[in-house]
Amino acid sequence: MTAELPEVDVDRPNAARIYDYMLGGSHNFASDRAAGDAMLARFPDAAKAGHANREFLHRAVEHCCSLGITQFLDLGSGIPTRGGVHEFVERRAPGARVVYVDIEPVAVACCRALVEGNPRVRVALADLRDPAAVLSAPEVRDVLDLGAPVAVLAVASLHYVAPADDLSAVVAAYRAALAPGSALVISHGSDDLDDEVAAGHMRDLAAVMATSATPAYLRDRAELRAALAGFRLVDPGLVDIRRWRDRSDLPDAAVYGALGVLDAAPATAP
Repeated sequence: MTAELPEVDVDRPNAARIYDYMLGGSHNFASDRAAGDAMLARFPDAAKAGHANREFLHRAVEHCCSLGITQFLDLGSGIPTRGGVHEFVERRAPGARVVYVDIEPVAVACCRALVEGNPRVRVALADLRDPAAVLSAPEVRDVLDLGAPVAVLAVASLHYVAPADDLSAVVAAYRAALAPGSALVISHGSDDLDDEVAAGHMRDLAAVMATSATPAYLRDRAELRAALAGFRLVDPGLVDIRRWRDRSDLPDAAVYGALGVLDAAPATAP
């Protein structure tokens, strides 16, 4: 596969390409690999955490399929060359539809080349911080029916929303556009941890990302719960991604994950 890449700043690392590097992909540049190596120097398990995040995504998507959801909006999807949502979903819900959204041109170009010819998958170049622009994108309108349940996937992407952008307001805007029965899946880096060594590693990672085109912002558990307001969290709630419906005995990944369901509003009393 050869994607025609738009003009990008190859000298400044980007989260999507760093993540691709961490997962063993090939759609990254020297600056991304240098940033990834700097992360690994400070936090040797960073790549393992990246794989744990992808495994959490698969478990969460599988649960969404078990709820009967067949539409997926993947925000900040990155470069899904290894275990992409559309491939995973197709094996569990044939005919399901997926829209990938990312702000990074290389990620979008590569993803479009990857899914070319698949009528049930589209890729939009948009900023997840602007829900109105995302939801009105032609790729979203052509593939997804917002009048039916949709699973919004914001996995390893919301920590790139700056405090000034008001994470709770961003999530609330997506929630307001969703039909009952929809779901929200999130994972988010945090230094609000019982393990102070791991918390320090997360702060180190955020320091590396501060020099990139996509700075990362750590949030505590209270902030993440506030952003999930309006969704009913399925068991086990907001927990480390390695503890979310997994029997792994590996150490925590220092990333919190949750899956929330948008229930129908209670009937109004006469």
